[in-house]
Amino acid sequence: MKQREPYNEPSKIEVDLDRISNLPAQIIDKILSHMSLKDAVRTSVLSSKWRYKWATLPNLIFDTDGLSVSAQDHAVIKSKIVSIVDHVLLLHMGSIHKFKLSHRDLQNVLDIDKWILFLSRGSIKEFILEIWKGHRYKLPSAIYLCQKLVHLELFNCLLIPPRTFCGFKCLKSLDLQHITMEQEAFEHLISSCSLLERLTLMNFDGFTRLKIHAPNLLFFDVGGMFDDLSFKDTSHLATVSIGLYSGYDNQNLGLASSGNLVKFFANLPRIQRLEVQSYFLKYLAAGMVPGKLSTPCNELSYLSLRINFNNLDECLAALCLLRSSPNLRELEIGARTEEQNTMRTIANFMEEKYQNFKFNRLHVVKISAISGFRQELNFIKFLLGSSPVLESMTIKPASIDGAWDMLKELLRYRRASVQAEIIYLDP
Repeated sequence: MKQREPYNEPSKIEVDLDRISNLPAQIIDKILSHMSLKDAVRTSVLSSKWRYKWATLPNLIFDTDGLSVSAQDHAVIKSKIVSIVDHVLLLHMGSIHKFKLSHRDLQNVLDIDKWILFLSRGSIKEFILEIWKGHRYKLPSAIYLCQKLVHLELFNCLLIPPRTFCGFKCLKSLDLQHITMEQEAFEHLISSCSLLERLTLMNFDGFTRLKIHAPNLLFFDVGGMFDDLSFKDTSHLATVSIGLYSGYDNQNLGLASSGNLVKFFANLPRIQRLEVQSYFLKYLAAGMVPGKLSTPCNELSYLSLRINFNNLDECLAALCLLRSSPNLRELEIGARTEEQNTMRTIANFMEEKYQNFKFNRLHVVKISAISGFRQELNFIKFLLGSSPVLESMTIKPASIDGAWDMLKELLRYRRASVQAEIIYLDP
């Protein structure tokens, strides 16, 4: 008589592996989506069900963390990175929705052209390419065939769209940093992406006039050297941050017949947050500056300004902005202390201009990099005396020199709000 084989209770490891193997497909996909590509590939050893599951991932991210190549020779690093990307794309099954290539040691890789060509034949929606070293990488014409792109992010690239290019019809987010592009090509790119909602431009060359024609734009962030900035059909634009860097030619500054300040706000009726950084307030102050905009910025609740208090035109422009923002709730001011010479006496003039005006919604004020000059103190005095609902004013001087005397004077100023607290921060 055949004896019954004894029952062997499965080990804990076997039970755990069995549970992992029998997870629902959607749970496996969710787990893999939170892993780096490198770790996702490693899951292929768990069971036969997991073996090629990573090859269906819709998001492929090749960055420095995910591509940890241990080598010192650049040629070896380049070869290994190319081999990994080639291998993943060769074995991949299904659609690729997101492709990110960003490695600190990646440069002069011609294989990027063929990868972009491969992606252009699919339904890529997000494409991020960051070349951290070497010359600008010239994007191949295949990138302009990716008509399902929703997000495009480029770093250190040269863009030369073909003449037949009619824009990215689905693009909603565009991030261009350290890029080169011709003036006409840039204007056409922006105006032909009719669904564009977010636009970021940093450190660009090849064009100096920023003509932004984008009817659905909600967010705009720019930092660089340019001669002129204008908006067209941007009635939905709500968040704007602009930094005009030093080194520009004063003679090339754009100047509208009605003044740059009026021109700038003409197509921003819904602006809610505005950051005026570096030297951009100097640009806005060029030309005629009215005491108040004809159409107030009723939705503007946050304003950040970088200002030279010794420049009368900049002070007038800042005052116009403040008077034109009746619902301002938070104000941040940074003084540009590198410019202290002026030919005009400002202090008394500013005191006169600051009379009889109230900020009935202003709750928070932050002021930094001040040196205790009379015009700076007058401005603070004006804010404290004109803000009946102010809750806090944070002040951080540029240096410790004279800071104690400045603080003693500030504490003597009249406050329109009984709740207003002055917070002093060491430089």
